[in-house]
Amino acid sequence: MSRASRVAALAPLGVAGAAAVGAAVWGMGVERYLFTVRYHALRVLPKGAERIRVLHVSDAHMAPWQHRKQEWMARLADLSPDLVVNTGDNLGHRDGLTGIRTAFASLRGVPGLVVHGSNDYQEPAPRNPLRYFLGPSGHVPAHKHLDIDALDRFFTADLGWKVLDDTAVSLEVKGTRITAFGVNDAHRNWDRPELIPPVVSRLDAGDLTLGVMHAPYRRTLDAFTSFGADVLLAGHTHGGQVRIPFSSKALVSNCDLPLDQARGLSEWTHDGRTVPLNVSAGLGHSIYAPVRFACRPEATLLTLLPR
Repeated sequence: MSRASRVAALAPLGVAGAAAVGAAVWGMGVERYLFTVRYHALRVLPKGAERIRVLHVSDAHMAPWQHRKQEWMARLADLSPDLVVNTGDNLGHRDGLTGIRTAFASLRGVPGLVVHGSNDYQEPAPRNPLRYFLGPSGHVPAHKHLDIDALDRFFTADLGWKVLDDTAVSLEVKGTRITAFGVNDAHRNWDRPELIPPVVSRLDAGDLTLGVMHAPYRRTLDAFTSFGADVLLAGHTHGGQVRIPFSSKALVSNCDLPLDQARGLSEWTHDGRTVPLNVSAGLGHSIYAPVRFACRPEATLLTLLPR
């Protein structure tokens, strides 16, 4: 083969290599900082009810040096939410609470609901990021504990939010009585949904019921739909984190959720009921996989309107 032929044969490899380098530079150096807000409207409130703006945040995976993310999250209060729903994995480092305090302090006094993901309990461990595409992630070594008690003191005592792990609460927002229930992280099999119905039975009937979870496994979505949830809210998937541009499907969901529902607003049907499901692609990533590609970090503002 002549030298010219060899060069021509290798040219496609060079183009592919350059494209791969460019994608890596974009995903690691640019897109993971392009925070955005997704907006959706849902007609789920009783007739005549005042609209409710729900800020859905998830998967901050906060490290103390992530100041751009902290500052952007602090400005979410400018959206004037009436309710905040936090679907977990707030911490991404043993000192991540410092950044979480900065990020959420501006929302003090706004009613809020929280469930936990495993990264609220355990520090992330180094691992090959390519394994993420081979199936749901495995367990983090149990000895790397984070201070979830301090995190919850900040959420409950400082911000006034309510933790929903395997329980339910009732609250009033702008004249609408809301029943909300949630579970601990189903990705680690820490969820106990069977504990929820007895708690709900002791609450006053609500005008709207929210089902809140970190990991949107089918078993949890089915259970919450059966429990009467009018809206389902989840995180965990990171929207796939790395996606094919313009594709409606993620490459992975890190659970058994259908890939075309790994990000954004869709519907879930079980036992003859169909309800809205919002899965947040989240605001962060593991410090050991600092990349976003075709999947910008996000928060969601859901405007709930009368049916």
